[in-house]
Amino acid sequence: MSIRIGLIGAGRMGKVFANTLAFNVSEVDLVAVADPVETALNEVSTRYSIPKAYKDYRQLLDSKEVEAVVITTPTGTHAEVVTAAAAAGKNIFCEKPLSQRLEACDQAMRAVKEAGVKLQMGFMRRFDPPYAAAKQKILEGAIGKPVMFKATSRDPWRTSLEFAKRENSGGLIVDMGVHDFDLARWLMGAEVLRVSTEGTCLAFPELKDVGDIDNVVVNLRFANDAIGNIDMSRNAVYGYDIRTEVLGTEGSLWIGYMQQTATLVLNKQGITHDVVPGFMERFAIAYAQEVREFVNHIVNDTQPTVTGLDARAATAIGIAATLSLDEDRPVSIKEVEPTSK
Repeated sequence: MSIRIGLIGAGRMGKVFANTLAFNVSEVDLVAVADPVETALNEVSTRYSIPKAYKDYRQLLDSKEVEAVVITTPTGTHAEVVTAAAAAGKNIFCEKPLSQRLEACDQAMRAVKEAGVKLQMGFMRRFDPPYAAAKQKILEGAIGKPVMFKATSRDPWRTSLEFAKRENSGGLIVDMGVHDFDLARWLMGAEVLRVSTEGTCLAFPELKDVGDIDNVVVNLRFANDAIGNIDMSRNAVYGYDIRTEVLGTEGSLWIGYMQQTATLVLNKQGITHDVVPGFMERFAIAYAQEVREFVNHIVNDTQPTVTGLDARAATAIGIAATLSLDEDRPVSIKEVEPTSK
């Protein structure tokens, strides 16, 4: 049984998911795509032979041919599109984050609940074989009780200045950090209680003009007294670099930046080591697997394991970490909660 999917958003992540849906997930039929930018819309619809193309995503939502949607629109529109898709009765897969604002997260989740549809969030690292294996090892007690979380997330390029603006992406901490904040909660099995942030802008000083940074370190305190540390960077000139460690009372788990064992070459010229050029090369399997899980939840009428609540929690940590950077002080997660949900 194939699920008929409509893709909303034909930008960078839209192209990633179009390729995944068209070539890597046999359980779906990609039947429609929507994007207001005509050149992007035409490129994706033509390249992936998508039958229907709409400039207005609401037209896609009105289509009875579409059973479920994958949302890859700009970050600031996610909550709006999720709410509209829920009202149209479509099951929803949404790329992270749900929103940069907690109020918008809450509104979107209410719409999903009232409509009785499914919402799965796109935290693809949970579906990456090494990360999934690490989680299972932790559950089996292989390293005892987790006491420290350490993560590195480094991109080999600077994002566009327009995207870097906080109102568009949330900035480095929210945009990139939500993956690590989600992993921290998931692998440690505990909520983050407090954060403390140090950041700078040395590699790309032009980011200062749009209120962003290029390197940051976020320290975490968990509700169970465990601790953590995450460093993020936009200037990993040597390649895409994602690494995670969980230290436990009886051992340590390391998840590297490669899917398979890295190749090390030693010769007269020195030592060379292969690198990963970008996130798609590193997480191609994970992108496909998270979509398969979404389809399975629809077919079997079960609830997704990666929910809007997970997205909200990761966003709350990002908001608190950003506030810590701005005000140069530790910030508790409770401080950034809306006064009324």
